[in-house]
Amino acid sequence: MKSKKYLFPLITFILSFGCALFISLKVFPDNPFTGNKEKKALLSKYKDGDIIFQTSESKQCEAVRIATNSKFSHCGIIYDINGKWFVFEAVQPVKLTPLEDWIKHGRDSKYVVKRLKNDSILKPEVLQKMKEYSQQFDGKEYDAYFEWTDNRIYCSELVWKIYKNAAGIELSKLRELKDFNLENPQVQKILKERYGNAIPLEEKVVAPSDLADSNLLKTVIDTY
Repeated sequence: MKSKKYLFPLITFILSFGCALFISLKVFPDNPFTGNKEKKALLSKYKDGDIIFQTSESKQCEAVRIATNSKFSHCGIIYDINGKWFVFEAVQPVKLTPLEDWIKHGRDSKYVVKRLKNDSILKPEVLQKMKEYSQQFDGKEYDAYFEWTDNRIYCSELVWKIYKNAAGIELSKLRELKDFNLENPQVQKILKERYGNAIPLEEKVVAPSDLADSNLLKTVIDTY
């Protein structure tokens, strides 16, 4: 009889816990930004919120590299999601990519990781806000026209906006398209394909090189 006394409360607890777990999974079935807040801190050379740069193997990225006079043509933000490292990047579409896969996509698997000089700013609540803000871009189309809107988005624009709007940090000043080296034939070819004769020279732009050269950042890994 004594065991029966505690049997009903035990069953009630199990059913309640199971329902709560089901509801949680139902509300966030495919949310990649929901992490385990209680997990132990990872010992790693990377940190949540680091910015990673590489030279991508595509004609457009090569044109970006030439126009900006930089070895970098692609970038993203490193996120710790459930104890695993991902790069949140604007490709087609915007998505989280496992860090190791992201590195392999770059030329010779070379990359550079940069971090805020004052990285104490990125407290857990700030990083959580960055990840929550990032979700609005997840799955969006890549912006091959480099327009300063949120309808579509390109790599350095994605990083800049997340830092600016979620962490309150302006990594670099915005520039205009005409500020870059547009005279190179390879660059001209891409511009012609994209815009025809109506090149938006005064469009606000931020390039991977602008972020890489930010005086707010320091280099923590350089494999070049």
